[in-house]
Amino acid sequence: MFQKLYDRALVWSRHRHALKYLCALSFAESSFFPVPPDVMLAPMALAQPKRAFNFALWTTLASVLGGILGYLIGFFLFDTIAPWLGTTHYWPRYLTARQWFADWGVWAVFVAGFSPIPYKVFTLAAGALNMVFLPFVLASMVGRGARFCLLALLIAAGGEKLESKLRQYMDRIGWTLLALILVGGAVYKFA
Repeated sequence: MFQKLYDRALVWSRHRHALKYLCALSFAESSFFPVPPDVMLAPMALAQPKRAFNFALWTTLASVLGGILGYLIGFFLFDTIAPWLGTTHYWPRYLTARQWFADWGVWAVFVAGFSPIPYKVFTLAAGALNMVFLPFVLASMVGRGARFCLLALLIAAGGEKLESKLRQYMDRIGWTLLALILVGGAVYKFA
């Protein structure tokens, strides 16, 4: 299923309405859809390097708006979706998100926005836990913006060779960055 969605996203990235598709994918991924917008953003940045930053900004805006929807779903409908969520592979991630909010507060949203951790789980958890809305939006903007701008600019600057290597090592890079952020946060908290 995910391979078909991934292949469809690659086809969309070459379409004349690719920016609209990118925004729709970014919005949906932040609250319920499983495919991250990176799979469209990277080929679009590679195909049109001069527009890479523009693509990243639109991806960020749409993603944060989708995150707000996820927040609202968590805030207003969590009791309704919790039984279903408990039967999915997202439930352990939701429990992790709850713990991260308890330990790190708003920083959990920033880390989830930047890393390969499913951001949608954190948007739902933020709403379900009644996180203060403005810090949620600001952390989302910074985390998602940093991720998408970095990706688009690296792809545009590095060309096709970098894009293939980045895709190959994306999980390792993301988890390494997450580990560095967590270590930095722990040092800050306990220093």
